[in-house]
Formats: sequence, structure tokens, C-alpha cells
Amino acid sequence: MRQFAQSPRAQAAVELIESLQSRFVRNLATLGSTQAFTAVEWLRDEGRHGGGKRYQHSGDAVFNRASVNVSQVHYEDEPTKPLASATALSTIVHPFNPYAPSLHLHLSWTELKSGRGYWRIMADLNPSIPDQVLKSRFEVALQAAAGEHYPHAVAQGDRYFYIPALERHRGISHFYLEAFASGDEAADRELARQVGTAVIDLYPQLLADQIQAYPEPDSDAFAQQLAYHSLYFFQVLTLDRGTTSGLLVHGENDVGILGSLPSQVNPELLRSWQTRLSAPQDELLDQLIKSLPDTSPSLVDEAVKVRLAELVRHHYQRHPDALNQQAAGDVIPPTLDNHSDQRDTAPVLGQKSS
Repeated sequence: MRQFAQSPRAQAAVELIESLQSRFVRNLATLGSTQAFTAVEWLRDEGRHGGGKRYQHSGDAVFNRASVNVSQVHYEDEPTKPLASATALSTIVHPFNPYAPSLHLHLSWTELKSGRGYWRIMADLNPSIPDQVLKSRFEVALQAAAGEHYPHAVAQGDRYFYIPALERHRGISHFYLEAFASGDEAADRELARQVGTAVIDLYPQLLADQIQAYPEPDSDAFAQQLAYHSLYFFQVLTLDRGTTSGLLVHGENDVGILGSLPSQVNPELLRSWQTRLSAPQDELLDQLIKSLPDTSPSLVDEAVKVRLAELVRHHYQRHPDALNQQAAGDVIPPTLDNHSDQRDTAPVLGQKSS
């Protein structure tokens, strides 16, 4: 049985993100999918230290893949760990229609035993086929929700989602506030709610509009989608610090953590990017490609995700300095330190993790 953190601040956070999870699943269900979202629960230390529930979609004529995950991990009974609790909503939607954009949304509250707490607020729009109208609508909604914090979030997002090896970004619009704490916790929680609600309410409208505008995509459009999904796979597994940290902290939700991956990728395209990576990330990409089914395109199902998770975990255990090559905004959160048996470690501007 999953146990929840007892801190009032953690309880307020989980109440917020569970309400946003329910709202998003309801909104996505209006798009006419032939399959319902399936609830999957996972437990941390058999539930003693929390766990989570995700609503996942395995694909149909509306969704390629989708996962809306809520988790809360806590160590209130372990005095040697700096982390009191970490509560998060992490969601990714990849539509079937290549003209409809993918979405990533992450909202999380981290509470330390020192008494400090902070939010991570991320939202990025990822169309396979760039569309300036989509970009404008998404950014107008975020700007209205975030107000004065919007310019800083965009600057951090543009840094975080840049892919140096390919000299391009993942996606067309990026919003990222890391270790955000203004000193007014109620206002900060309201900011997370406003950003989450704005994205959750707008995104299904964007999907519906694109599906209506492009009801019969051609083979060229699906080819562009496969190429973009391959880039998404590349960024998540070689650069994304949040994904890597989640896999290194524990192995009890590997499929959920890799719920961000699309259903198929192009192994030949991935292989063409290997020489652009410096060591040891070129080795990591080589192993990831070898773990895929020997087909083109390659299916990324749950069994493949389990293999990928093990490869990533093993890679950074062998090459901990490679974490310095991962994506970062202007703050690198000490996620791994927070889950370890050591003193409370603060996020530091410009700090490189090791």
C-alpha cells in the first residue's frame, strides 16, 4: 500500500498535482480516442516510501504514446537523507497525427529536511513539423500564466533543451523554472497551478485543431514525424538530466520514467549522429541502438524501455563524470545527493554535478 508524506506542504503539493493529473486525463479523453487511458501504480520500497500512479495510452489513431504520471517519494522516516519528499506531475503526449505537436509538462515540489522547498516548472511544445501558429498560441498562454517569471523561464528552457551535437533545440517553445522559490510558498504553488492549468487546457485544443486541419497526413509527414521522434529519443537518453536522475535514484519505475519515449525510432538516423558525440556519450548511443529491435523503424515497447533504462543506469555508474555533459539551465538540482545518505545539499548556480 502506498504511503504519503505527512508534511502539510507535501500534502498540498500532491493534492495540486493529482487534481491536474485528473483534469488532463479528462481533457485528453475528449479527443475521440478509441482506447481509454489505463491506470498503472508503482511502489517505492513496497509503498513505505511512496510511489505513484500513471495513466498511460499505448496508441491508436489519436495518440502515438501518452503518459500522465504522478509520484511522491519521501524519506520522513530516514534521518540520514536530506530529502523529506519529492512530489511530481510528469506527462508526455505524442500524438499519432504528425501535424499535432507532442507535449512535455513537469511540475514538482521538492521539500528538504532543512525546511527549504522549491518547485520545478517545465513545459515545452514539440511538433514534428514546426508551426509558428502553434508556437505563438502556446507562448501566449504561458506568458499569461507566468507573468513576470516568463522571460527567465524561456531563457532557462532554451538552454536546457538545446542539443549541442545537432546544433538545434528539441521543440519550438521551452519554459523551465528550476529550484524556484520566491519566499512566498502560497504564491509559488499558485504559479505551478496556473502554468499547469494553462497548458493542460490549451494543449487538447491544439491537438483537435491540427487533427481537423490535417485529417489525412501523407507519407512525407509521417517520415518527418519518425525523424523527430528519433531526435526526441536521442535527447531524452543522452542529455536529459531529469530522466537520468530518475533512473539512477531507483529502478522501481523504469517504464514510467521512460514514458516520454515515442513508439518508434529510426536506428539508421540515430547511428548517423553517433560521431557527433564526444566520449563516453558516443558509447552510450551505440549501446542504446544495439538494444533496439533489429528492424527499421524500431519499436520502443515496454521490454525495450526496461533494457534502455538498465543501459543508461550502467553507463553513468561506469562514467559518473559524463553527467557533466547533460543538459542544464542556470541551476543544477542536486537530485542524486538529496536521495543519498548525506547532508542537505542546495542547488548552486552554475554548479556542475559529478
